[in-house]
Amino acid sequence: MSALHHLSVTEAGALLAARKLSPVELVDAVLARIDAVDSKIHSYITVNADGARKQAKAAESEIMAGRWRGPLHGIPFAPKDNYFTAGIRTTGASRLMLEHVPTETATCIQKLEAGGAILVGKLNCWEYGTGGGGFFVYDDLPFPLARNPWNTERYTGGSSTGAGASVPAGTALFALGSDTGGSVRLPASACGLQGLKATYGLISRAGCLPNCWSLDVNGALTWTVEDNAIVTQAMAGYDPKDPASAQVEVADLRKELHAGVRGMTIGVVRDLGLDASIIEPSQTRAFEEMIKVLASSGAVIREIALPAPLASYQQVVGTINASESLSIHETDFMQRSHLMGRSLREKMMTGFSVRAVDYLAALRLRSVLAKSTDAMIRGCDAVIMPGAFHVAPRFTDHDLVGRFSTENSTGIFNLSGHPAMSICTGFDADGMPLNAQIVGRYFDEATVLRVAQAYESATSWRARRPTL
Repeated sequence: MSALHHLSVTEAGALLAARKLSPVELVDAVLARIDAVDSKIHSYITVNADGARKQAKAAESEIMAGRWRGPLHGIPFAPKDNYFTAGIRTTGASRLMLEHVPTETATCIQKLEAGGAILVGKLNCWEYGTGGGGFFVYDDLPFPLARNPWNTERYTGGSSTGAGASVPAGTALFALGSDTGGSVRLPASACGLQGLKATYGLISRAGCLPNCWSLDVNGALTWTVEDNAIVTQAMAGYDPKDPASAQVEVADLRKELHAGVRGMTIGVVRDLGLDASIIEPSQTRAFEEMIKVLASSGAVIREIALPAPLASYQQVVGTINASESLSIHETDFMQRSHLMGRSLREKMMTGFSVRAVDYLAALRLRSVLAKSTDAMIRGCDAVIMPGAFHVAPRFTDHDLVGRFSTENSTGIFNLSGHPAMSICTGFDADGMPLNAQIVGRYFDEATVLRVAQAYESATSWRARRPTL
C-alpha cells in the first residue's frame, strides 16, 4: 500500500469506509507530511492543524458508529486561499487581506465538509488568484512562491500554485483551485495532476474571491480521474447564492466512469491556428500517443478544427478578464494600490485602458465564438487537444515562465463555458509531467471523465510520484 499521504481519495475512502484506516491516522500522516516537505514547496499559506485534528476525531466517531457520510468522509483536503473559510483567515496571497478572517464559508467547502471531508489548511496562489505569470513578477508577494514537487527549481503553473504542488507532494489528498483562463488546468498540467474545469454554472462560486465574473469556475485538482469525479460530484449543484449557478440535474459522474470508449467518437484538434513549433516536441509526442491509446481502446478518432485561431479566443478572454477584474477590485486599487504586488497593479491598470466599446465588442465576439465552438464539440462525444504547450519551466527562465501562462489553449473553454480537463500524459526526459486536454458538451462532465478514465486505465503514469 502507498504511504498514507500518497493514497488517492478513492483508495483512502475505501479504507476509511471499511474501518481499516482511521481519519485521525490519515490526517496526522498528512500533517506530518506538511511538516516534512512544505518548507521546500510552500504549498500552504495557513495550516489548520488543530481544526483538522478535531474534525478527524469527529469523523472517526461517526464512522465507528456506522454513520458513514460517503466517499469523502475523513479525507483531508485544502482549497486555494481565495475560498472563504469561517474562522480561518483567507488572504488571497495579498497584503490587503493578511488579517481577513471570514465569517462565512464558501459553498463548495460547505458541501465537501457536509460529506465529511476535512479542511487541512489554505493553499498558496497568485495575489487575488489572478495575474499573468512570471516568477520575477510575483517575487514581491508576502508569501514564498510555491515550487513544483517534481523539481523544486521549476514552476507550478498558476494561479492555483499551491493546489498544483500539494497533491503530488502528499500535503493534501485533493485540492481546490479556481479557473479564469486555465488556473486549475495549468497547475494540473505543470504538476502531473487531473484538473477539471466544469461547465460554467455547475459549481457554485459563492464565497470565493472573484477574479472575473463571467469566466471564473471553481474546480478540483486530484491524483486520479475517479478522485476528481468524487470531488466534483460533491461540489456540483444549484446554489442561489451564485447568480450564475445553473439549475440543471447533476449527472452521476461515476455511473459510467469505467465503461470505456469503445464506439465513442472523439474529435482531435491538432491545428490551433498557430506555428506548431510553439508546442514543445515532448508534449506533441505524448499527445499523439494518447490518440493511439484511445484508438486502440475502440474509440473512433475524427480530425476536427477550431472555428477560429487560438489568438482570437485569447484576445477576447484578455479584454473581458481585465475589464471585469478592475470592476470587482477598483476600490481596492484606488485606495490601497501601494499594498498590491506589481502583477495585480499592472492588471488593474490594463483594465483602465479597456474602453466600453472594446468590452462590448468582446462580448459580441464571445457569443459568436462560443456558438461555433459548441457546434464543433457537439459533433463528437468528446474532444481532445493540447492544453499547456510547455513543460513546467525553470524559475530562472523568466521568458518561458511567462510564456507558460500565455501559450496554451485553456482559455478557449472559459470563453465558451464547456467542461475541460487537463490530464497527465506522461513525463519528459527530465521527469517533468506532460499533459493534454479533454473537452465535452455542456454539462457532460461524465463523458469527459469517462474518456480521461479510459486513458488513465490504459497507462501507468499514476504509479509515479515525486520523491522530494
